[in-house]
Amino acid sequence: MTKAYARFLCGTFCAFLFGIGALHLCLPDRERSDTENRTLQQAPTFTAASVADGTFMTETEEYLADQFPGRDGWTGLKARAEQLLGKREFRGVYLCGDTLINRDDEPGEQAERNLDAVRALAERTEIPVYLGLIPGAAEVWQDRLPAGAPRADQAAFIRHAAEQTGLETVDYLGVLTAHGNEPVYYRTDHHWTSLGAYYGYAALCQALGEEPEPLEAFSPETVSDRFCGTLYSTSGVHWLPPDTIEYYVPEEGVSVTSWRSGAAEPGVLYDRSYLEKKDQYSSFLGGNQPLCVLENDRAASDRTILLLRDSYADSMAPFLTRTFARVHLIDLRYFHRSPAEYAAENGVDAVVVSYSVQSFVSEKSASLMGR
Repeated sequence: MTKAYARFLCGTFCAFLFGIGALHLCLPDRERSDTENRTLQQAPTFTAASVADGTFMTETEEYLADQFPGRDGWTGLKARAEQLLGKREFRGVYLCGDTLINRDDEPGEQAERNLDAVRALAERTEIPVYLGLIPGAAEVWQDRLPAGAPRADQAAFIRHAAEQTGLETVDYLGVLTAHGNEPVYYRTDHHWTSLGAYYGYAALCQALGEEPEPLEAFSPETVSDRFCGTLYSTSGVHWLPPDTIEYYVPEEGVSVTSWRSGAAEPGVLYDRSYLEKKDQYSSFLGGNQPLCVLENDRAASDRTILLLRDSYADSMAPFLTRTFARVHLIDLRYFHRSPAEYAAENGVDAVVVSYSVQSFVSEKSASLMGR
């Protein structure tokens, strides 16, 4: 290497660093990354206390990384380069052909605390309590994972949960496995699709002794063909084709009431405004909320059910309105009353603990259901 060439490389590299630094100073800080679907670190405030405990340096490092010019593009480029080198796991997400599947956490102490809470709930109420744990794509589509990829045995945990609680169960695992050759999960998101949610609805009806409406009774409406979900955001794998989102159940005849801010307000079965945003899955019921009640006077049954649930229930809830006259949905991350007392006050006929396995084994708020 000649001295002139070495000087050229050094000058080019310094110019690149100077340009990046100048852009960092000139460009406004972003509050949020739609690609990663998360809030970005803002410039930390300098204080003696934050320097002493190290938080200032940590937050500064996160700030520089989050506000790096062209971050979204660089993240995608990094993932593409790693793929060319043979890598198949990106930030806890496996690339499986044209599908992304997240690596699940092994159940630990939190999972056992949550099972204790389920037992406590059943002991606190005379209303029948059912346990339904929804397997993720890593379980149902395990044959698609890279060879030797580590994964948690969700089927084993579902059996363990049934044994530990002694409750009647909703066999989400069985029905999703039986239809595993169908698109029951999104390719770029961790949730089940509307088709997967239908099969979950069918399993729940069977557990509660009701006849689900046949799949042929629905006429799916494709409402988006550009859905890039949570795994797309997390992994940096931004070259896969987007998913489609479908609505199966008509809104007519269904009344929705939401308690987003502590007071009852009209809700919707589908909030189509989210179809113009990054988080399109939140178009089902309008996303996270403490309490949501759906009513349909023309439902096949006059029963009232309560689901203690995570976000998987958002896309299953429309189907439930075809069979159950009243469907109450509680998200314990935001709901701070006793579920047992709520069920008694609202004439609930059956309580269903309905969580994805991945959420149940790690969600601390689930341990509050036994209050």
